[in-house]
Amino acid sequence: MTPETLGAAAIAYIALMFLLAHAADRAAARGRWRWMDRPVVYTLSLSVYCSAWTFFGAVGYASRSGLEFLTIYLGPGIVFAGAWWGLRRLLRVARMHRVTSIADLISSRFGKSAALAALVTLISMLAATPYIALQLQSFTMAISVFAEPGDPLPGNISLWVGIGLAAFTILFGTRNLAADERHHGVVMAIAVEAVVKLAAFIAVGTYVLWGLADGPADVLARIDRLAESPEGQGWLIRPDRWFTLIALSGAAVVVLPRMFHVLVVEANDEDRLRHAGWAFPAYLAAMSFLVLPIAVIGRDFLPADANPDLYVLTLPLSQGLDTLAALVFLGGFSSAMSMVVVSAIALSTMMANHWLVPLWLWLRQATLSAPAGAQEDLGALMLNARRLAIVAVIGAGWVYHQASGGTAALAAMGIVAFSGMAQVLPAMVVGLSWRGATRRGATAGVLAGALIWAQMVFLPSLGLIAPPVMPAGIDPFAGAVLLALSVNLTLLILVSLIDFPDPVERMQALSFVHAIAPDSTPNEAAPSTKSEELLTLAGRIWGSENALEFFRGMAEQQGKSGYLPDLTPRFLVDFERRLAGTVGAATAAALMTRVVGRGGVTVADLMEVAGEASQAREANRRLELTSSELARTAAMLRETNDKLTALSAHKDAFLGQISHELRTPMTSIQAFSEILKEPGLSDEDRSRFAGIIHDEASRLTRLLQDLIDLAVLEVGSARLKPAVINLHDLIERALAASGATAPQRTFTIQRNRPAEHMSVITDPDRLLQVLINVIANARKYCDAEFPVIRIDTRRAAAGGTEIDISDNGSGIAPESRALIFEKFARLNDPARAGGAGLGLAICKEIMEFLGGRIAYLPGRGGACFRITLPARPPVSQANDAN
Repeated sequence: MTPETLGAAAIAYIALMFLLAHAADRAAARGRWRWMDRPVVYTLSLSVYCSAWTFFGAVGYASRSGLEFLTIYLGPGIVFAGAWWGLRRLLRVARMHRVTSIADLISSRFGKSAALAALVTLISMLAATPYIALQLQSFTMAISVFAEPGDPLPGNISLWVGIGLAAFTILFGTRNLAADERHHGVVMAIAVEAVVKLAAFIAVGTYVLWGLADGPADVLARIDRLAESPEGQGWLIRPDRWFTLIALSGAAVVVLPRMFHVLVVEANDEDRLRHAGWAFPAYLAAMSFLVLPIAVIGRDFLPADANPDLYVLTLPLSQGLDTLAALVFLGGFSSAMSMVVVSAIALSTMMANHWLVPLWLWLRQATLSAPAGAQEDLGALMLNARRLAIVAVIGAGWVYHQASGGTAALAAMGIVAFSGMAQVLPAMVVGLSWRGATRRGATAGVLAGALIWAQMVFLPSLGLIAPPVMPAGIDPFAGAVLLALSVNLTLLILVSLIDFPDPVERMQALSFVHAIAPDSTPNEAAPSTKSEELLTLAGRIWGSENALEFFRGMAEQQGKSGYLPDLTPRFLVDFERRLAGTVGAATAAALMTRVVGRGGVTVADLMEVAGEASQAREANRRLELTSSELARTAAMLRETNDKLTALSAHKDAFLGQISHELRTPMTSIQAFSEILKEPGLSDEDRSRFAGIIHDEASRLTRLLQDLIDLAVLEVGSARLKPAVINLHDLIERALAASGATAPQRTFTIQRNRPAEHMSVITDPDRLLQVLINVIANARKYCDAEFPVIRIDTRRAAAGGTEIDISDNGSGIAPESRALIFEKFARLNDPARAGGAGLGLAICKEIMEFLGGRIAYLPGRGGACFRITLPARPPVSQANDAN
């Protein structure tokens, strides 16, 4: 088995994971992801804890330190088996606040502090760098075992591995921005990798235990002899070191960025922890059961200078079992791959949300609520920021690998990362259990602990300074870690005791400690003019369709039609929380402040903090439910009353206009008919007057036809004539027919012609009538200097078809949008001539007749109408047609 063959196998393995992740992502996009969203998949995804450290390094750890290797398994096992209820509470709070990372959790708890989030992100980056270097080193060490003596491997292997892993992470970790930051494809790939590495480790362990040794009794006898020899003195149990390592590994399973991501962010609900509470410790037990036999047999069978970290590879190779060694190699590569991918996703989210995007906002000082297209796409900006961060994270790991020389024991590199991330544990635990903890206390504790860790653990690991000197009898590493954590916790408590939290911190503390949502009561609304600006912001981050769906749902909850809900305190809280699920709590708060001038605390929020008694809160909650329903009903009544009032005025104007529109052409016809009776008219005048009569008669006919169409549609006596048509051909006809409107102006028509070639089943004449009317309106009312009409077509999620027709004009005023589809309303002054204003009313009736709808879309810059067709015409109409 050559290194080249193994390299090809690793590439093929990555390609297989690409295909698996792609298939899982497609299934999730189509709504067929529930088969992946099972407790067993969630539990297997937690195996990302078992990186190359536990696959290769655990055996080397056991060979050097005996049973101490168990500490890296005991800590997580204790946490999951004995404290799963605490993890459930963590998941509940995180989902309540739409937390995206460990930095976001701590930031959100302590008043949505951007500075604290940036600090935790920095510590996470520093702590993860040695761990990523460990994965790159493990691959280099593993593949070098297969090289022939005297045939060194190229020095850039780790670089190419890092590039490949970065490409995989970018493809499947930054495909789009989701409000919950879940990555179904990546999680499914990790679950499969968990099975691969477990099968590989059990395979080599079983061979060693019963193939090279004579079973467990033989291994135990060898352990006894080794423990009594001088070499076994390093196997002595040191309580201070054991306690420290168990505590660190227990903390790591929660606070390591990759573990927090799969444990909290990727979790669909908290109940699956019941399954993981026993299944994950069982997985760890299976991974650790055969570690000691491999370590002991490796010491007896292999030369003294053999690297203990590679016993799992060198043992089968020494017996000529190349296939088994190749399987073990893939298991180790799988361990390294899953760790690097998830760590890069988690860290890139933190860096983008808490470093890059805030920096961009500070540099730009832009108006985020400008119309779509006027500025950069924030969603694309954030995705690009995450991609850049992924390259930076993996690149930093490669630099650390090169700087450290790649010679340190794998286990030693792993505990550097564990001890670094442990510095955020006091802030997390205390923040979830003590309402008195403050932002300044958390910042002081985390900063002090991180500085001590960097001085006494991180920098010595790079060989830049000497390791710390501890009093006799105290392990240097254990002493450094305990000192850092002690100072961290002490400062957190002392500073918090003398400090006083601001209202935002108090509200967040109440929510986090008691696991209750900090909802605001739906009292008076913010200015409605900001609603469309928030929609524009949401569209630039989530995409227009997702933003429109969210805003439409919130408007329906308030009893309103359309896409613009009132900016009540409850809506602002819900919107900010959903936004935090994409960009983090601190950045979401900053964006809300920039757009609507809301910093996160309202009078309603302060009132809620004041009423903290549980009984009072329960009574208030019941009253809120009742008042919410009353408020929704009142909003519907107000909207209906306002519409009826406006329609009453428009109705009077409509009747006057109809009289005028009927009388004018009839007067012209009568007058010019009398003139035609006069003798002596020239042929030219006679032809001209006859043309006027014809035009006026046509105008009268169109008006009467509109009235007849509207009446027929309203009473339901119209007949549907369904047919299969090509939408592209219908749009071409509509553009040609509407070209007579404003012929003196040159319009740019933007279309995606290939996308228009789709078959639809509908009444083509009726749909053509709607398309002509909407396009003609766009040509008539677009007031842009260089007018543009854009037509977009797509298949809807429910299987129907959507047609968006928009222009780049000033759009329709907000106060007019509720009336544009009413038959008594016109966009311009009702007293002016130029039509009775029946066009959009007829369009609405036609679309309802076709089983679809037509709606005005706000937040698009100009006027935009969406025409939605069902997959098939209404059954009742089709039956009538038959």
